[in-house]
Amino acid sequence: MMVPLKQTEPPWWEGAVFYQIYIRSFQDSNGDGIGDLRGIISRLDYLQSLGVEGLWINPFYPSPQGDFGYDIIDYFDIDPQFGTMAEFEQLVQSAEKRQLKIIIDLVLNHTSDRHPFFIESRSGIHSPKRDWYIWRAPAENGGPPNNWAGFEKSSWTFDHRSGQYYYHFFYPQQPELNWRNPAVKETMFEVLDFWLDKGVKGFRLDTINLLFEDEALRDNPVTDEVPEYFKQVLSIKQLPIYTVNLPENHHVIKALRQHLSRKGEEEPLLIGEVFVPTVQDLVPYYGEQGDEIQLPFNFFLSNVDKLSAASFRQVLAQDSEYLSHYPTTTVLSNHDLPRATTRYASEENSEAVAKLLATMLFTLRGAPFIYYGSEIGMRDCPPENIDEVQDPIGKLEWPDYKGRDGARTPMQWDDTKNAGFTKGSPWLKLNPDYVQRNVKAQQEYPNSILNYYKKLIALRQSWSSLRRGKLTLLGEDSSVLAYLRERQDNPILVLLNMSEEKSLFRGESFAPLTQKTWKVLASTHSIATENFPSLRVNLKPFEGLVLKND
Repeated sequence: MMVPLKQTEPPWWEGAVFYQIYIRSFQDSNGDGIGDLRGIISRLDYLQSLGVEGLWINPFYPSPQGDFGYDIIDYFDIDPQFGTMAEFEQLVQSAEKRQLKIIIDLVLNHTSDRHPFFIESRSGIHSPKRDWYIWRAPAENGGPPNNWAGFEKSSWTFDHRSGQYYYHFFYPQQPELNWRNPAVKETMFEVLDFWLDKGVKGFRLDTINLLFEDEALRDNPVTDEVPEYFKQVLSIKQLPIYTVNLPENHHVIKALRQHLSRKGEEEPLLIGEVFVPTVQDLVPYYGEQGDEIQLPFNFFLSNVDKLSAASFRQVLAQDSEYLSHYPTTTVLSNHDLPRATTRYASEENSEAVAKLLATMLFTLRGAPFIYYGSEIGMRDCPPENIDEVQDPIGKLEWPDYKGRDGARTPMQWDDTKNAGFTKGSPWLKLNPDYVQRNVKAQQEYPNSILNYYKKLIALRQSWSSLRRGKLTLLGEDSSVLAYLRERQDNPILVLLNMSEEKSLFRGESFAPLTQKTWKVLASTHSIATENFPSLRVNLKPFEGLVLKND
């Protein structure tokens, strides 16, 4: 039986605002065209001014960069292209001075095929590290042991030296660790200890629900369509019931949480990347006693395929049904998804939609995650031909899928050459719109997306109703997503017109809103009045309002 989480004193991360830094694309400090640690340090004042509290940094470990850092060859060091350990320590210290907490990305599911452990494991069937990875004999026909698929049509790669296959859910360059081996668990737990000693406050655990596979190697059921919860990142047409979300995952996560709870008074934060079929399936990852992942990523809002009040309302209703007693996250964009502005907006209405989405991001329950550049409304800039593609999955599936490069283009700081990102040649081409859409220009324009982000973040920090209040959905309007956030006697009303047409919101239809005057706290548009005595509100296309009871 699941026990709802209880906290007498909420931890710092509950309701905090996080900012995701894709390190390759954030800020280059040495002219090699690749973002680095010194670049992040140089932008800490900017991040502090934004008002965020946690910084999640994508992998910076030594890596062949086959999957841009998610293929690690040394968990205890910094890749030279990103900097040095001394610079990382300086980053942590400099962030702490600004009340910013560092969360680092950690890949426990697999290593690089160039990691010393795998090189040793691959040396022969009698290697002492052979069972640190998943090795199996061929099927009777000489082919892969079963039908398991992931980023490629088969998740098995044949090793000619030993005559066996090794398993990898992702690329062949990312062999899966064997978490049934206690030595693997002990070694990987030491990795977390090392970085905690360096001052990090938590970890984003990559694909943490893929640690175990079915020991009997049963085939996954074949389907006609890609499972809905994998459509954003995979193209496999099978239900991965024997490769994803196995019960054994929970045993390891619980042991990890128990291990980390001994590290000090402030328990490290665990954010889990978990892909599950339904919102309800997130609940077990909190643990039966709240003793597993504090924040399993909730990707269901980002899976909504169009800007639709009804579609977002449906997801939020499920959140309310299953997660109302648990801390959660709000995610609209990240390094694996097309940016929300690209998914939901055209070039023409992009600024209005960016502000509308920001209003939703910062007024829902849970911890909001800002993907770098979202605060200025950055849009995707996908490769135009295969020669421009950097992302391995884009090369593999071109032209049906162009990969994730479009959402990973360099941060747009100003209108100078290369947008102030680098003095060299950027590793990915910049979106040409950086001349108009950049931080410097928006800092100087009071009604910019950037300044609206700052206003909303400050609002969230000022109102406990927004950080920790309950959420009540209002009505079923096809155009307007409306909800109330309440804590004690401080109700906050949010109205989001997700239509390109004007819409009328009739507040008198809802008992909690009657006989009250509402005052505007934030608006995506300029408004004629700040007070709504009757709450009959005419909303402009893509207008969002945040109101308080006056």
